[in-house]
Amino acid sequence: MSDVWLHVIGIGEDGLDGLSTEAQKLVETAEVIVGGDRHHKLAMNPEAERVAWPSPFDAMIETIKGFSDKRIVVLVTGDPLWFSVGARLTKAIDRSEIKFHPQLSSFQWASCRLGWSLADVETVTIHGRPAEQILPLIAPGARLLILTKDKTSPGTVAQMLRERGYGQSRMIVLSALGGPDEQQFEGTAQDWNIEVPDFHVLAVSCVAGESARVLPRTGLPDDVFVHDGKMTKQAIRALTLAKLAPVRGGMLWDIGCGCGSVAIEWMRGAAEARAIGLEPNADRREMATENALTLGAPALQLIDARAPEGMSDLPDPDAIFIGGGLTMEVADKCLAALKPFGRLVANAVTLESEALLCELHRKHGGELVRISASAAEPVGAYRGWRTAMPVTQWSMAKGGAA
Repeated sequence: MSDVWLHVIGIGEDGLDGLSTEAQKLVETAEVIVGGDRHHKLAMNPEAERVAWPSPFDAMIETIKGFSDKRIVVLVTGDPLWFSVGARLTKAIDRSEIKFHPQLSSFQWASCRLGWSLADVETVTIHGRPAEQILPLIAPGARLLILTKDKTSPGTVAQMLRERGYGQSRMIVLSALGGPDEQQFEGTAQDWNIEVPDFHVLAVSCVAGESARVLPRTGLPDDVFVHDGKMTKQAIRALTLAKLAPVRGGMLWDIGCGCGSVAIEWMRGAAEARAIGLEPNADRREMATENALTLGAPALQLIDARAPEGMSDLPDPDAIFIGGGLTMEVADKCLAALKPFGRLVANAVTLESEALLCELHRKHGGELVRISASAAEPVGAYRGWRTAMPVTQWSMAKGGAA
């Protein structure tokens, strides 16, 4: 660690007293200290130059690099690598040049105060991110620990819980954890109307009421989507997602995104999963945007474009779904763009598109299947099977060679 010039130190409400001897000395001898207002108040050093977090946030990296010839310390709350700036720093500065000094995270403090095992809790942040991303985590008996934006966050979360039939869920705000001003505020989502401090952790113990609709992470029923009838239906979508295999932080290209059903379930299927949808129809992009917010995938990125033109300059994909706009050119460019071990799935319902899939299967291998699904529906006073149009699906996994 001889090349280390940047020390990132987690600090709690107990200030310097809670730091290790090494971390205390680093703060006390620092020439430059970067942090938020509360961090500067918790770690006094009258000799150091004080630098507030730059705005915009990305400017932080260049600001910090500018002090590489000085004794610099960056102060953060708790664990620098748990929903904090540490991960962002390691993407821009060589890991060998950084040393992290962790403190107890607010998640750890909260779990200990509540007696909740962290192994059985969902941890998530809505600080600088849409609150809707917690929606896939809401389920009967689920426990959530949420890093919030400010004092308005509990009200926002309470409203989402009420709207989904979870009004009896218990909500606890924990602020200034581990410090002399520590406080707790408790209520239910149904009647939440409590003023709380800006800086806090929100704990939610989900309780489903009679009106609650319990939704799976993937395999969502068709009627939860706003659509115009042209969408990948539930049974086919489940098989499609199984082939796409969502992975943590993975990137999906959804070509011919439509109402966004496949992209949204990809994002619900794995933590931090991302998706970009190409959809030239404005009405369908509007439906996809609404569905993404309602179903907990607010980060879905939609592009007004067709393939292959709209595929330029996109982040490299871990998976690609072709639900519309299939041509040989599009398929070839998708295969070239896929990362090693990436997956490609294309669905077709027309004879013309099916012929393309047969040719792609002959040329590249993979799996070619024909899927038919029937649902029981009323036929007068009785019931009968109504068969949907069969779907031909071609799927393949790219090899590992770069």
